[in-house]
Amino acid sequence: MQKIIIALVVATAFSGPALASEKCSVAMADWQPREALQAKLEGEGWKVRSIKTEDGCYEAYAINADGKKVEAYFNPQTFQSVASKVED
Repeated sequence: MQKIIIALVVATAFSGPALASEKCSVAMADWQPREALQAKLEGEGWKVRSIKTEDGCYEAYAINADGKKVEAYFNPQTFQSVASKVED
């Protein structure tokens, strides 16, 4: 079971940005403000360090509600998570 989890983590780490760019083809006019994403994440218990634009997505660096460092990509129109990488 541990080998499967490690394989999934490795696959996610290398596919994150590529996956994000495929999922975030949204016209700039349809983007919500990054402050709205920050408010959403903070409402879910995250401590947001920064949010930037990367490959057509919002890329957030934060500490999630479980206390783990996260690099996560979000659709800028819906704020749906499209990829993430959790550090231990």
